[in-house]
Amino acid sequence: MELEQFMHELASKAPTPGGGGASALSGATAAALASMVVNLTQGKKKYAAYADELAQILTTTQQLITDLLAQIPADAAAFAPLADAYRIPKEAPQRAAILEAALVQATSVPLAVLQQLDSLVPLIESLVTKGSQIMQSDVGVAAVTCRSALEGAVLNVYVNTRLMHDRQQALALNAEAAALVNDNVIRCQRVYQQVMAKLQ
Repeated sequence: MELEQFMHELASKAPTPGGGGASALSGATAAALASMVVNLTQGKKKYAAYADELAQILTTTQQLITDLLAQIPADAAAFAPLADAYRIPKEAPQRAAILEAALVQATSVPLAVLQQLDSLVPLIESLVTKGSQIMQSDVGVAAVTCRSALEGAVLNVYVNTRLMHDRQQALALNAEAAALVNDNVIRCQRVYQQVMAKLQ
């Protein structure tokens, strides 16, 4: 989907794309910024000692761009069964089970986004020292954009788990999400503060 088309659809009355797709796009943007920093650092003598690590970071961030962009249509696809479940008459005996399964499915994409971002955060951190110092503002933007993606994705877990009748499963999914978010948000904020201190 072209970016302009995505934005128009995001702004429309259509239920998808929504916050889940927007969070995935933010994550892909953060990964793309990290890739850019590496591309503009590689080959410079000052960073020759990091050549192998930078090459690995580039491979990983480029894969993460692909993976995170794939979560945009995946999020819309995961929402469709949930929308269908809500249309089942409330008196239908199978409605509760279908709705519960749809809610679990709807959490799968934001959890996948969180897992992918968990791989991205340490790469952004490493670019504070191993990325070109003239590209540090982009490292900072990658960090805050990644933080936004993390916080957005976790909301899309919680909005579904809060409606689950199986509270044990809901709490387990919440715990899985929180474990992927809490420390990573702090780490992204730390990178931002480090970059800010350099630039000021």
